[in-house]
Order: sequence, then C-alpha cells, then structure tokens
Amino acid sequence: MKRLSIDWTDALAGLVFVLFGLLFGVQSLGLEPGTAFRMGPGYFPLVLSGILLVLGAAILASAIHDRGGEGIGTLAWRGVFFILPAPIFFGLTIRGLGFVPAIFLTTLIAALASFKMRFHWALVLAAAVTVFATLVFSYGLGLPFRRFGPWLDG
Repeated sequence: MKRLSIDWTDALAGLVFVLFGLLFGVQSLGLEPGTAFRMGPGYFPLVLSGILLVLGAAILASAIHDRGGEGIGTLAWRGVFFILPAPIFFGLTIRGLGFVPAIFLTTLIAALASFKMRFHWALVLAAAVTVFATLVFSYGLGLPFRRFGPWLDG
C-alpha cells in the first residue's frame, strides 16, 4: 500500500487561494452583481472569488500525492532577474522613451532570460515584436501614444 504525503508548501498556497476567494466573495455580497451582459459592481469580485476558490481547491487536492514524485527543482534565477523587471522597465520608460524604444528594450530584456537565446536572435525577436506591436496598437487600433518620447527628442 502506498503512503500518501502532504506537500505543505502546496497546501499552504491552496489555503491562501481559498482564503482570498472567500474574502472577495464576502466583500462582493454587499454589491449588486448584475448579469453577464449588464455587469454590476459586484460581478467581477464574485467571479474572481469563484475562480480563486476553484484554483485553491485544486491546489489543495494536488498537495496530497505519492511520495515517489519528483520535487520542483531549482529556481530559475536568470528568469527571475530578466522576466520580472521587464514589465517594470516598460512601465517606467513608456512615457519618456516612447512606445517603440520601450517595447524593443523590454522584449530584449525578457528574451535574455533564456540560456538558449543568443543575443543576435534576441535583437531579431525584439525588432519583430516592436514592428508587430506598433502595427497593431498604433496603426491598427489607433491608440493615442507617442511612438518616440521626449527623452529622445534631444
């Protein structure tokens, strides 16, 4: 007979999800939910509550497992140091640099998170994402943002 064990890290994470789901659910009870076609102020918190409760229950259920399973492994520090700062960099530089340089540099920073990505391919990827994003957001959707910001007016 296999012995089951509890992964306390996953169990705690599932419990946090459930607690936040309950918190959002209780908070949304005082607001009018409305319907899916005419959403009220309580609709989104109620839906978010349900999603968090379901995810929390799934994580709690997965916390009970066989002892023969593998662990998660080591943390990918390179990803942490490149992926997490990329959107922060974008948010801090979009007004000063403008959309085109900010999206180019943000993509370049995020691309460097992979050991397999060579710098010349990261430049190609950053250029392709910049062209695509500029075509879609600036020309296609006509969003009102500066393509090149005041920091580059020199």
